[in-house]
Amino acid sequence: FKMCPGRVLCKLPCSGEKEVDLAVQSAKAAFKIWSQMSGMERCRVMLEAARIIREQREEIATMETINNGKSILEARVDIDISWQCLEYYAGLAGSLAGEHIQLPGGSFGYTRREPLGVCVGIGAWNYPFQIACWKSGPALACGNAMVFKPSPFTPISVVRLAEIFTEAGVPKGLFNVVQGGAATGQFLCQHPDVAKISFTGSVPTGMKIMEMAAKGIKPVTLELGGKSPLIIFADSDLDNAVKGALMANFLTQGEVCCNGTRVFVERKILDTFTKEVVKCTQKIKIGDPLLEDTRMGALINRPHLNRVQGFIKQAKEQGAQVLCGGDLYVPDDPKLKNGYYMRPCVLGNCKDDMTCVKEEIFGPVMAILPFDTEEEVVERANATKFGLAGGVFTRDIQKAHRVVAALKAGMCFINNYNVSPVELPFGGYKSSGFGRENGRAAIEYYSQLKTVCVEMGDVESVF
Repeated sequence: FKMCPGRVLCKLPCSGEKEVDLAVQSAKAAFKIWSQMSGMERCRVMLEAARIIREQREEIATMETINNGKSILEARVDIDISWQCLEYYAGLAGSLAGEHIQLPGGSFGYTRREPLGVCVGIGAWNYPFQIACWKSGPALACGNAMVFKPSPFTPISVVRLAEIFTEAGVPKGLFNVVQGGAATGQFLCQHPDVAKISFTGSVPTGMKIMEMAAKGIKPVTLELGGKSPLIIFADSDLDNAVKGALMANFLTQGEVCCNGTRVFVERKILDTFTKEVVKCTQKIKIGDPLLEDTRMGALINRPHLNRVQGFIKQAKEQGAQVLCGGDLYVPDDPKLKNGYYMRPCVLGNCKDDMTCVKEEIFGPVMAILPFDTEEEVVERANATKFGLAGGVFTRDIQKAHRVVAALKAGMCFINNYNVSPVELPFGGYKSSGFGRENGRAAIEYYSQLKTVCVEMGDVESVF
């Protein structure tokens, strides 16, 4: 593999209505086999897939770095989270069960947890391989099949995942990949044999998917955008808070939906915190993401880079101060000259009504805002249509729990940020979507309950 920024890596044909139908029918046939297997049988196959991913960690991480542009350091973490996800749901596969309920007169009832059928997964371009595992892990553990459509900007690594599932022994067609953009997604959402849709991406696209799913009464899981608050209290460990702010803003070049891009800092430490976060931001090594010492790679494509730059330009026009970064970066290596690089940006003098504070930028741009009281910062933190995540840094544990309880967000962090253990549910409130990925909670969204009532005596008839 070699980095070729700004150049075509490969060409893939978009899947049309015919190809989508073939993928769904293939998955439907595989579902009949997979859904009849015991949980322990499915467990063994999924563990084998996890083992293959773990063994091929370096190769897949390299592929993902070229696929997306993130640093190899981060890509390795993504791959580790991916195999851990499959291991976790493999462990749950054998334990999925209903319950028995005793009724009067010796009668009884029981529930069965059953798979939905052919599920659709539509992924985003920031975590291509990981998102595919987050969606396929619980889906397959519950006995479903999946047709997955990656983003057209990152089509490569998910194909490798499909190959790995096949190598591990899933029935042929159980995890199918189709390629394409909005039209392909529409064919998937409207297909009559699709039972459920799980989407990660933007709010406008999520709304369209929900509309299409409604016409077929299909359940959906939506993991959408965010403009999450990160609250830094004066009593926090300053060094730790600075590290948290960097993690909350600059992972994957800032292209992370749950990033804490509104950094609220208690006024008494505003200057100290700002000075330190700017100093650390300026030290971030940008360049070839395949090099071990690179900490920030390239943004996904030219239009997105231009969009992020437009937000910074508008922020300056509205009175924000660029404290560092925000400009284009051209690496010394001539082979990287066409890459979509920019320096990570910290904005000061921000106000709540600025566009850069209200709208999701999805790039390496941190906005710092001062606050004075706990009550004030909670109210300001919640004054957004989004509700994906939120973070609090403080040494006062009572205050920490009090504040996260008041935050209207689905994923909250105390004295850390952007930690995503597969054991914990992930998802948002409000316009950030609904449904949950990861944890036992995801099982609820990839299965359905059947109730069976058994009468042990004569039917009590009113007729």
